[in-house]
Amino acid sequence: MNPITVRGATIDYDDLGPTTGLPVLLIHGHPFNRTLWAPQAAALTAAGHRVVAPDLRGYGRSGVSPGKVLLADFADDLAALLDHLGLERAVVGGVSMGGQIAMEFQRRHPRRVRALVLSDTSAPAETAEGREFRNRLADRLLAEGMDGYAHEVIDKMLAAYNVTGMPDVAARVLEMMCATDPRGAAAALRGRAERPDYRDVLATVEAPVLVVVGADDVYTSVAEAESIHRLVPHSTLTVVEKAGHLPGAEQTDRFNAALLEFLAALG
Repeated sequence: MNPITVRGATIDYDDLGPTTGLPVLLIHGHPFNRTLWAPQAAALTAAGHRVVAPDLRGYGRSGVSPGKVLLADFADDLAALLDHLGLERAVVGGVSMGGQIAMEFQRRHPRRVRALVLSDTSAPAETAEGREFRNRLADRLLAEGMDGYAHEVIDKMLAAYNVTGMPDVAARVLEMMCATDPRGAAAALRGRAERPDYRDVLATVEAPVLVVVGADDVYTSVAEAESIHRLVPHSTLTVVEKAGHLPGAEQTDRFNAALLEFLAALG
């Protein structure tokens, strides 16, 4: 897919499946790119859905905006991408930071949300300690690059037993992390440090919501997913066993089954 320029940034993306299918916008987390969603894109398009999977600005093949990129910037980029594609509404799904971008999209563009998919994410605003950590990490990535950080966190991105038990998955996740431009990763970290509280937004969502979490996620626990589930009026919670922070990569079949069942129910 050829990149487009939106809001001063070059955004590369995939637009897959039948143009008449239910549009599903998939938002990757940090520090990944759109290929994280490849197993889901294959399953969804095979079921007749249309999948739009962008690289967020600063990630993958999209352009880098150094400094600070707020979650609101990402959300508005995605709205502009939907405009470019002529899509008024879509199912909006994201994992981790991508889930927070999906919540920000709901806050800023609620009429464009057909449904939400929130995987392994959290709704409260960043804490003071979290802000300090993210800004320090941004400094570190700019100084050292991605490799050291990526190898440190691989057994948190995936359940530790899956790093050894699923070497091909671990290698794919590591490759994505190491390939990320440190400037893009740092800008997103600084913006994410300023994220607002999304709990009030979630409590007013009228669209259906699928909440997914890996049973052994050490970043965003099952308890956090349960709190989102309790907040959202029309939500379904799926806990994916034998998975950590990236259940779509670790337990693809289980994750896809929950996603496809949810989409089928939308009619």
